Amino acid sequence: MPDPTDHALRVVIAGAGIAGLATALRLHRDGHRVLVVERAPVRRTGGYLVNLLGPGFDAAEDLGLVPALRERDQGVFTSLLVRADGSTKLTMPAALAEQSLGSRALTIFRGDLEGALWDAIGDAVEFRFGTTVTAIDGADGPLRVTLGDGTVHDADLLVGADGLHSGVRDLAFGPAEQVVRDLGHAVVAFPLGAAPEGLPEQTASTFIDVGRTAAVFRPRGHAPSAFFTYRTASADADAAGSPGRALAEHFGDLTGPVHDAVRRTAGNADSAYFDSVSQVVMDRWTSGRVALVGDAAWCVSLFAGHGAGLALAGSDRLGRALAEHPGDIDAALRDWETALRPEITKRQQQARAGMARFAPPSRLHLGVQDLMIRTLTAPLIGPALLRLMNRTR
Repeated sequence: MPDPTDHALRVVIAGAGIAGLATALRLHRDGHRVLVVERAPVRRTGGYLVNLLGPGFDAAEDLGLVPALRERDQGVFTSLLVRADGSTKLTMPAALAEQSLGSRALTIFRGDLEGALWDAIGDAVEFRFGTTVTAIDGADGPLRVTLGDGTVHDADLLVGADGLHSGVRDLAFGPAEQVVRDLGHAVVAFPLGAAPEGLPEQTASTFIDVGRTAAVFRPRGHAPSAFFTYRTASADADAAGSPGRALAEHFGDLTGPVHDAVRRTAGNADSAYFDSVSQVVMDRWTSGRVALVGDAAWCVSLFAGHGAGLALAGSDRLGRALAEHPGDIDAALRDWETALRPEITKRQQQARAGMARFAPPSRLHLGVQDLMIRTLTAPLIGPALLRLMNRTR
């Protein structure tokens, strides 16, 4: 831990999502002086389910979050694979996944994870909502960071934790077009007003077809939510339009009680999360005294399933590197990136391979996937295969 009198850093963090809050918590606990700026006018509390496994769970443990997150843990869902008419084709019981994951796994809502981070920070860190970083001067030494509200702040380190569409990244590294890779898919997600008829609590219903997936989750203690992804050559153009129109075009043929409920809600889904599916691939995540963390640096995409965990891990390890190199920010950033990059590279490669699982490119791929799911649900083979798959994650 740095000596507060000799090595306390002045740190500005852009973004109050998972990566920004985790970085603020870790750096404050290590004695640094932290200011967090956030574009949104207030702290966001919504979001959808995320998983914390492996490095993500380890980071949550290091940050002291696990007891609070256990109280918010949704546990493992029973998974129903359904046909286009909503009838069940295969069932994967929750107990099967629980056997493979063990105790070091959490399934929580993004808002609950951010809430736990927020509670852990308390009043110890200054937050400035409704503003962004608009200029950075002195990138190789002490920084002058200008905010949209007109204030200027001296900083030893600026952390861009402001997501896929990072403004800090644009300022310090260049335009997004150079590093953001479109994966040729769009995603739509939104909460449902009421539970679909016939869908039990703690159950997920998923329809997978060539080039598309539709899923509905009914958790305990939260509103049900719907998730859609589909293959498209015009993801950015699609996302600029109406999510209701996109759903009608790509999923309008689905029937059954779950899909009827989704369709009724989709007409009011203009406030839904609707975006292209992308990765951020960069040769470096640091430029002088500016560092990017989380999706701003390495967005792995929803096909990876480790975004929240990597945000926690990257933030926690950044704090650890600074603590191991008191007074030498350059060495800390260099070691942090070197140690973290293999994990990020692995997850991004898995995500690109995993696109075929979310939106199979052909009937052959779909058939192979169905066979794999049937194998996983087999009484003897399934648990052993799941354990093997989780060891390679």
